Amino acid sequence: MKLNVCTISFRHQLISFKKIALWAKNNDFKGIELWGVHAANMVDDLECDFSWLKSQNLNVSMISDYLALEGDHQEAVEKAESLSRLCHYWGASKLRTFAGSKASEKITKQQRQDWVKRLKSLCNVVQNFGLYLIVETHPNSLADSLESTLQLIDEVNHPALRINFDVIHVWESGADPIRAVNTLSPFIEHLHLKNIAHRSLLNVFNPDNVYAPAGSREGMVNLFEGEYDFPKFLDALKNSRGSLWKSLDASLEWFGPSVIPTLEHDKQQLIMHGYSNKNFISKNDHSLISAV
Repeated sequence: MKLNVCTISFRHQLISFKKIALWAKNNDFKGIELWGVHAANMVDDLECDFSWLKSQNLNVSMISDYLALEGDHQEAVEKAESLSRLCHYWGASKLRTFAGSKASEKITKQQRQDWVKRLKSLCNVVQNFGLYLIVETHPNSLADSLESTLQLIDEVNHPALRINFDVIHVWESGADPIRAVNTLSPFIEHLHLKNIAHRSLLNVFNPDNVYAPAGSREGMVNLFEGEYDFPKFLDALKNSRGSLWKSLDASLEWFGPSVIPTLEHDKQQLIMHGYSNKNFISKNDHSLISAV
């Protein structure tokens, strides 16, 4: 499992990308998940480009942004093309988005058909650039439950569509993340790892709150200190008889204060508990994880 740091964690701090990258290198992170606006705004920074990252043994694993499934179709296509070009510039193979902005249970049949059609069109765009379009498991989207996510994969039916498996949001939906990751494993290209002090505080991760500088951070805790049992989840991956997880990208996603100390602590905890690359099975073995 190759651990990444998210530049979105530093969205409210005055710190350069170069400093973030050097810190990531010194703490043995393997890659960077680059927020779309950061990716765009650094294109003219010749000092910290793809070649420089490569010289630091780092890569941009994924660019994360949001492609609209409603509104003007051409605008969505043009944004997908722009972000795909940014992926090429940074050497990323994945473009992350959400599958809409409403709960799957609250949209009409026609809305779902329209969103699926748009998503398939966007998959065509990123495929033309040789990329994957990564849909995140997230509340208020067509990937807000295991059932709806599986339905979405079947409806879009496109080789460029893949899943960013956010463990906490899958757990939030009421599904067992271990069984869900087992079911979705052929489509998963990325993991998001974060935790919460108590299930009742999960609303703290709502986008409107998370992105607001004055938003609440109540309940955001270190990875192994929250209500969800991450050691159990990671043990299921580490001890599986065969899976694709050895070379899978995973991002430590942190939205709270004290970014560097928090991420350093979580990284060390992952090492201490034995969740390092050598403990994961080769990506060439695609058998499913044993449900526990």
